[in-house]
Amino acid sequence: MKSFFCTALLCAALSLAGCATDAALPIDTSADADIASRRNPNPNPQPNGDERLAGGATTVFLTDEDAFGQPAPNLSPASLLRHNQGDSAFGAEFAAIASAGHPGGLGPIFNHTACEGCHVGDGRGRPVALSGEMNSLLLRISLPGMAAHGSAIAVTGFGGQIQDQAVAGVQPEAKFSIVYTEQPGSFADGASYSLRMPQYRLQNTYLPFPGGALISPRIASPVFGLGLLEAISEQTILSFADPDDRNNDGISGKANYVWDVQSQKLVLGRFGWKSNQPSLLQQNAAAFNGDMGVTTSLFPDESSAGQLQAIAAHTPEVNDVTLNAVVHYTRTLGVPARRNTNDPTVQKGKEIFNVAKCASCHIPSMQTGTIQNVPEISNQPIFPYTDLLVHDMGEGLTDNRSDFAANGREWRTAPLWGIGLTSTVNKHTFFLHDGRARSLMEAVLWHGGEAASSRDYVRKLPKPDREALVKFLESL
Repeated sequence: MKSFFCTALLCAALSLAGCATDAALPIDTSADADIASRRNPNPNPQPNGDERLAGGATTVFLTDEDAFGQPAPNLSPASLLRHNQGDSAFGAEFAAIASAGHPGGLGPIFNHTACEGCHVGDGRGRPVALSGEMNSLLLRISLPGMAAHGSAIAVTGFGGQIQDQAVAGVQPEAKFSIVYTEQPGSFADGASYSLRMPQYRLQNTYLPFPGGALISPRIASPVFGLGLLEAISEQTILSFADPDDRNNDGISGKANYVWDVQSQKLVLGRFGWKSNQPSLLQQNAAAFNGDMGVTTSLFPDESSAGQLQAIAAHTPEVNDVTLNAVVHYTRTLGVPARRNTNDPTVQKGKEIFNVAKCASCHIPSMQTGTIQNVPEISNQPIFPYTDLLVHDMGEGLTDNRSDFAANGREWRTAPLWGIGLTSTVNKHTFFLHDGRARSLMEAVLWHGGEAASSRDYVRKLPKPDREALVKFLESL
């Protein structure tokens, strides 16, 4: 049996912080904010608040490699203590058997040994290797169709994701490789570009893998600002939705409703590449379970349950005290401030961003509601550049795999705050759900479906305007 341990000092401190009693923190939507930027914003929207303060009072002003990993500066002493305790647990490297500095419970099959191993510096995952270990990438898998509540159908013998590593003496599910095919193109002014289309292949599977199974790559996304996104009221998010495109603007974002394990009902999804997780509690518990093979009270069964690698049932390996500390940590990371807002080129790029209707989905500003016991992230004017809805992104980005209400062509609008510091914090500029885009401009050019007209607008821009758009994005 595997076991999770923590020192008496850490457990006592966490208990004093009260984190064992608030696994679910209800959101009060009674005081919904007035949203300045809605669908089809005017070319020069004037959001409430200072847009340099991307995270409101949680904004931090570091611009170095630690910019994504700072606690919100408005945390109370007790909240900061709890944040730091969650930080320690988020960075802890699990082992199969507990030892000094390493909690036990890893595996028997897994993708990584620590949360921070994928979310490097609390930011974006590492560039994807062509073969070998997945590092910051995982492969969601399923069979065609829908299971209970609209979830994906697990693959017998493999579950819902490929786990490419295993503890000693256990065979991992599979290894993988990627083959890229370059797709050349050109802008209206004749300048050329090339987009790379990935193809994922499984190798050395421990069992035969079904030929009709679906594979969807997902790279680790940034962790900061998640509490603010959780604090946005459902009413606000739904105000952006137009699933039937009744205003005929070509944009039909919709909400994804997903299964909440704790409440045992379908609720609004807002986290993950397809908005397939409803809360930070479930997001973190699912990552412990699926990515590291570590159990919690929310997911008490091993990810290997029912497979050849399975072990006997046992008590949860991460207790509620530690799980809730990690949830608090991911709720209370600060958001990097916007930079260079008075730069004329940045201002020109912002104008282009709006005229191209990028802001129709990447909605610049909104205000959070109230989350009980976390006043620091409540009632904040923020600038996340997302609507938290899923949109049809075209055939080029499809994974052909449904995830609750999101179909294979639909992906959540990724928040853009902090994106300009990716190269500083994560030492690369690879973007989109699988890291295929090697630059911000390549990411724009991959947009299709509802965003096809915005992409085509950018393709027609002269080089100075394209550079201004990128410089604006780098200021976020």
